[in-house]
Amino acid sequence: MKLIVGLGNPGSKYEQTRHNIGSMALDRLAAELGCSFDRARFDAQTAEARIGDEQVLLLKPVTFMNLSGRSVGPAVSFFKLTPSDVMVVHDELDLPPGAVRFKLGGGSAGHNGLKSVTQYVGADYVRLRLGIGKAPPGWDTAVYVLGRFGADERPIVEGQLDLAVEGIRMWVEQGLQPAMNEIHRRQKESR
Repeated sequence: MKLIVGLGNPGSKYEQTRHNIGSMALDRLAAELGCSFDRARFDAQTAEARIGDEQVLLLKPVTFMNLSGRSVGPAVSFFKLTPSDVMVVHDELDLPPGAVRFKLGGGSAGHNGLKSVTQYVGADYVRLRLGIGKAPPGWDTAVYVLGRFGADERPIVEGQLDLAVEGIRMWVEQGLQPAMNEIHRRQKESR
């Protein structure tokens, strides 16, 4: 079994915001897999599906971003998963808008959602980093990440979400290195 976590904040106030792009990716994946977030457990909305031969649990914490580990930790324990069975999909200020990058382990780069997950499951889980770019000059970072995508950003986000879903599926079916290589290749070719 694989656990795929989409970080974000719950509630309509935060829908379609930059900080919720991880959650948006899981919504896109669930739609593609024909499943829905119809069960509440582990302080999260969950959906179950299969990708290839693998059972997957999609998990969107409802604990607010900074407490995401309170949701992820119990799910990892319940299913007796290792960190390498877990992927966390999240927004990344240090990548340009539209970028999709895999990373195994490492620090949080100031991302409070990742800090919380690491506190509960250790640092050696897979991250799928979705670039949102840095706040424009003069903007407060918190205001920027909690802001909604503008109309000019929507086409970039749509393509990014499609590529993220492909990357997730590749990770489940083929493993980290092949997925990482293929997504990197596709992004390099599209420049």
